[in-house]
Amino acid sequence: MSGNIELLSTTLAAAKAEGRAALIAYLPAGFPTVDGGIEAVKAVIAGGADVVEIGLPHSDPVLDGPVIQTADDIALRGGVRIADVMRTVREAYEATGVPILVMTYWNPIDRYGVERFTAELAEAGGAGCILPDLPVQESALWREHAEKHGLATVFVVAPSSQDVRLATITAAGSGFVYAASLMGVTGTRASVGAQAQELVGRTRATTDLPVCVGLGVSNAEQAAEVAGFADGVIVGSAFVKAMLDAPDETAGLDAVRSLAGELAQGVRKR
Repeated sequence: MSGNIELLSTTLAAAKAEGRAALIAYLPAGFPTVDGGIEAVKAVIAGGADVVEIGLPHSDPVLDGPVIQTADDIALRGGVRIADVMRTVREAYEATGVPILVMTYWNPIDRYGVERFTAELAEAGGAGCILPDLPVQESALWREHAEKHGLATVFVVAPSSQDVRLATITAAGSGFVYAASLMGVTGTRASVGAQAQELVGRTRATTDLPVCVGLGVSNAEQAAEVAGFADGVIVGSAFVKAMLDAPDETAGLDAVRSLAGELAQGVRKR
């Protein structure tokens, strides 16, 4: 079975055709439980998310701030496994038809096996992977199998990335480019900053791929700001915090659905 890179591309193109940015939501698999995590993904899609990233919980995340680290710890203590990540992708995709990616550090894939991981992700209906710590120059094996299975390879660029480096990264990637709005880890912030707009401009000069911005967006106003210059607005910590702050799982699902609705309005107000 082939993965859903084409669905990802057409979804992002459809948002652009509507004159807006896409809303991309992030939630970790296995949080608060595997079943609860699947319901949370369905809730953010019901609220208006166009694309969803499923985080593969990791014990030593380099990009994730304290909110996502807390959720990852809950998932890991609950015994989440790669099979649960694949199940989350499968059930979310089958229930909604929305493109679902996995965001993961490289070590779990390397230990699991690249061919096995890509084949299972494609079979589950996944659209691709975001790989924040895989160097482009070491990505040939991954890209070979991802392409074979119809999966996007999304690399992360940062404000510190030089133009030559940006061109190398974007030439190797597919699906979209993940532009980190600032130097640092994930988390909600008071402002997204001018660095993000400059980075998007520099990245677009090297590629025709959509450029989507993450790190720091937590409300409709910020979403509207980023939607003014980016092809997609990526929100993670705000959704996870809404789940963590909720008194029970039902309230958490209501909270993320509501937040997705507000953010979906925000990306339409660019």
